[in-house]
Amino acid sequence: MAEKKRSGKGSDQDGERWSQDVTEGSDALDLEDGVFTWKDPARIARSLKRSAESSDRRKSSPYRSAMSMLTFYVNRAGKELDADQREVLERAKDELRKEFGRA
Repeated sequence: MAEKKRSGKGSDQDGERWSQDVTEGSDALDLEDGVFTWKDPARIARSLKRSAESSDRRKSSPYRSAMSMLTFYVNRAGKELDADQREVLERAKDELRKEFGRA
């Protein structure tokens, strides 16, 4: 049986995934390069907080924007994200809650 070809929003002419486009070119937040590859959860949280608070393009609260971007990245990375980095990013969520006084 032939494989179905994706069309519409799901296809991308240059071959990149739409989730990669969102992560790299978010219109809501200006992220520091490589923020999701860092090994320090507190540093990741501080960077996301700084980006969210300085953005005038986000549509929700800084906390929600920062947490949404972090969660989006973890969910979309899926199996490609190694276990150690997934743990760092999960701990970054806790740090982000602390940064915003929600822990």
